[in-house]
Amino acid sequence: MPLFGSKTTSPPPAQTTTTTTSPPPRRSMFSRRRSSSVSSVERVGTTKRHSVLHRNGEDASIAAARTRVMEAEAAEREADRALFAARAAVRDAREQVKRLEREAAEEARLAKIKQKQAHQIGKRGKALGRHDHI
Repeated sequence: MPLFGSKTTSPPPAQTTTTTTSPPPRRSMFSRRRSSSVSSVERVGTTKRHSVLHRNGEDASIAAARTRVMEAEAAEREADRALFAARAAVRDAREQVKRLEREAAEEARLAKIKQKQAHQIGKRGKALGRHDHI
C-alpha cells in the first residue's frame, strides 16, 4: 500500500464500442504513468480538464486581468460621478458669489444715496440757528 494512499475514482460511464474494459491501475506517488490500453474510441464521453484552466476554460491570469479591468471601469464610473458632482458644486458656489456681489453692489448704491441725502440735510441743518446770536 502506498504511503499516502491513492484513491482512484472511476470516470462517468462513457460511450464505448468495445465490451471489455480493464480496471484502472493503481499508482503510487512515485510511479510513472504508462499508456493505458483504453482506445480513443472509448473516451468519447469523457472531458479533459487542465489544472491551469478554471471555469469555462479560462486561464487564471486572464480571469485576474478581466477582474482588474472591470474594477477599473467601476472606478472610472465613480470618478465620473464625482467629477460631475464637483463641477455642480463649483457652479453653485460661483452663482452664490455673483449673487453676493450683486447684493453688495445694490447695498453700496443705496448707502451712497443715503449718504448724499444725509449730506444735504446736514447742509440745511448748518443754516439753522444763524439768528441765535442776537
